[in-house]
Amino acid sequence: MNKSPTETIVVIGLGYVGLPLAIALAKQFTVIGFDINKTRIKELNQGFDKTGEISSETLRSTSLQLTDKEEVISGKNIYIVTVPTPVTPDNQPDLTPLKSASHIVAKALSPGAIVVYESTVYPGITEDFCGPLLEADSGLTCGQDFFLGYSPERINPGDSVHTVNKIVKVISGQTPAVVTKLSHIYGSINNDNIFIAKNIKTAEAAKVIENTQRDINIAFINEVAMIMNKLGLSVHDVLAAANTKWNFLPFQPGLVGGHCIGVDPYYLAECAKQLKHSPEVILAGRQTNESMSAFLANTIHQALQKHLNTKPHTQKLLVLGLTFKENVPDFRNTKVIDLIQHLEAHGYQIDVHDPCADPADVKRFLGINLMTRLDGLSMYDGLIGAVPHNGYREFSTETFQKLLKPRGLVADIKQLWPDMTLPPECAYWCL
Repeated sequence: MNKSPTETIVVIGLGYVGLPLAIALAKQFTVIGFDINKTRIKELNQGFDKTGEISSETLRSTSLQLTDKEEVISGKNIYIVTVPTPVTPDNQPDLTPLKSASHIVAKALSPGAIVVYESTVYPGITEDFCGPLLEADSGLTCGQDFFLGYSPERINPGDSVHTVNKIVKVISGQTPAVVTKLSHIYGSINNDNIFIAKNIKTAEAAKVIENTQRDINIAFINEVAMIMNKLGLSVHDVLAAANTKWNFLPFQPGLVGGHCIGVDPYYLAECAKQLKHSPEVILAGRQTNESMSAFLANTIHQALQKHLNTKPHTQKLLVLGLTFKENVPDFRNTKVIDLIQHLEAHGYQIDVHDPCADPADVKRFLGINLMTRLDGLSMYDGLIGAVPHNGYREFSTETFQKLLKPRGLVADIKQLWPDMTLPPECAYWCL
C-alpha cells in the first residue's frame, strides 16, 4: 500500500516487543521508533540489535526512523507504547516505566491522537491510570480530544515462528472509530488476523491470564517433578508416557523466569487483592515455581555429595546457561541466578558460561564474570545444564572429558544429554 503522507505512527520503547512491531508497521506506514536509551538508538542506527530479534540487513533496509529526541515525536497521529511492566523486589506491580512513557507521550499529544498500550497490565490500568496521566500532562480530555486503545503484545523472544506478522492480534478501543482505525493498522501487518475484544478492560484481562495460565501449568509439572524425585523416578520418563494421551498438556519442568511468565501473575494477583479476593491458585503456582531453584540446588547438592563424598567448599561447578530461556541474550528475571546463589550457599565455587548473554551487561546488573568461551575450561567437579542453548545440545563425550574431573557429575536440568555416553566414572543426574 502507499504510505499516508499525513499519518505517522510512533512506537515508544524499542525492546523485544517494540522493535519488531515498528519494523513491521514501517512496511506499511510512516513510523518513528522512540527510545530513551541513546545507546540503543545508536546501535540500531548502526544495524545492530542486541536482542537478536532483527537482522542487520533488515535494520539497514527499513524505512523506520529512529530517535531518542522527544521533539521528533510531537504532534503525530498514533502512539503505541511497548515499555516493560516489571515487578518490585517484593513482587508488586511496578508501573514506573509505563508512567514515564505516558509522560513522554502526553507532552507530544495533539487533538485527535490515539494512544495504544501494549504493555501487560491488569484490567483498568489503561483507562484509570494511563488516561488520567495523559490528561494531566497534555491538558487534553481523554475520550474527547484524544483516545485510548489497548492491544496486548504476544512477542515470544527467540521464536521465529510466532512473529508479530503471523499471530492473532487482539485489539480494543475507547470508541468504535478507534477500533476501526486499529483494525486497519494492525491488520495491515498480519493479513487482517484480528480479534476485537469487547472493551479495553477485557483485552487487558485476556493478556494477563495468558501467561498466568502457563505459570500455573508449569507449577503443577514442577511439583510433580519434586514428587517423582522422592520416588526415585525420572519426571521426563513419566511425562513421556503421559504425553501419549491425546489431551494431556505437554508442559515441561524447570526454572520459570523472564519478563512475562514469572511476572504477569503478580499483576493479576494484585488486581484480585484490590477486589478483596484471595488469589490462592495464582500465588500457589508462583510459590511453587519460585521454590524450584532451591529444590534443584538441594537435589544437585545431594547428588554431588553422594557421588564425590567430599566437602562442597573444595568443589568447583560450571553452570551452563544464564539467560531466562534458550538461544536468547535476555537475562531479565532469570532464575538461574537464584540457582547459583543457592549452590554458593552450600559452599560451592561457581563459574558461569553463556554464549548468548552480553558479559558487560551481566557484570553490570548481576555482578557475575560471565564466560562466553569453553576453551581452556577444565577440571570441574560438576557441570549443570541450566539453559538448553543449541550449542550445549551439541556436546560430545570428548567435551565432557575436557570439562570434567575424572569423577565429575553432570546435572542435567533440561534433559540436554539423556543418551550421552559420559567418560568412565562420571555420573549423570536428571530430573
